[in-house]
Amino acid sequence: MAQVLPVPHLARSQAEPLLATIGNTPLIRLDRIAAGFPGVEIFAKAEYFNPGGSVKDRAALNMILDGERSGKLNHSRTILDSTSGNTGIAYAMIGANRGYKVKLVLPKNASDERKRTLKAYGAECVFSDAAEGSDGAIRLCRQIYMADPDVYFYPDQYNNPANWKAHFEHTGPEIIQQTGGNFTHFVASMGTSGTFMGNTRRFKRDLPEVKCISVQPSSGFHGLEGLKHMPTAIVPGIYDEKLADGNIWMETEDAYKMVRRLAREEGLLVGISSGCNVHAATVIAREAVANGESATIVTVLCDSAEKYLSEHFWDD
Repeated sequence: MAQVLPVPHLARSQAEPLLATIGNTPLIRLDRIAAGFPGVEIFAKAEYFNPGGSVKDRAALNMILDGERSGKLNHSRTILDSTSGNTGIAYAMIGANRGYKVKLVLPKNASDERKRTLKAYGAECVFSDAAEGSDGAIRLCRQIYMADPDVYFYPDQYNNPANWKAHFEHTGPEIIQQTGGNFTHFVASMGTSGTFMGNTRRFKRDLPEVKCISVQPSSGFHGLEGLKHMPTAIVPGIYDEKLADGNIWMETEDAYKMVRRLAREEGLLVGISSGCNVHAATVIAREAVANGESATIVTVLCDSAEKYLSEHFWDD
């Protein structure tokens, strides 16, 4: 019989404010996914442990703190930005915690779970044309801001250096510390590109031998929510195509299949971009084995599956 231990009393001095819990997420070894690749280990940074449920908590907090430091954000202004969902949820969570109003523009076809989460935090939502994807949300957000710029603080996550710096200053060092610097590849998909840009810049400075591989949808028409096919999309200002040592073009169905595998083989219920990242890691692993090389690959589990459970691919 399992022993149930009492919950220890938490002294007031030990308690942390909510936003102090952002970061320092676990690094998980994916044993079953890597089992078919002798000499290869795959690790994934479990970003759904952040209080807002995704990697975007890091960038959103850094952009808001940067806005406060610069004086551009105060309680007379409403935080406004476009989002495919996760950054918006992070803004809404942080805004509620720090007492800011939040207004978000997102595609009309965003999942019901995302819309309900934003409403629960008290954020105002404006919906852009679903057919235009995240680019349509960007264009509509810019129109709203330009019509009344004195009312809003517009972090502009796609063009704000505080986005990628959150990963340069925190996520990258955490990965280096958790691995002891002993990894050969970093791979991550791109929406704003902040996660890939920030980590890659850190690794190129501190561990220049690590190969940093980006991931993009294989075409402009895809089902990888939040990710950008850079050749056909509005390219984020923070994106630098010269940083990546290579790029993997991802098919939507491959990402969906990996999401199901992670749930059923590793017990990890994660989102679509996470499946995309882990499938990309297996592409690198397969190439390493074919070349007779060993590899230690690090990637990112961007969020959990709770915002995608209504998607039909789970039925396959």
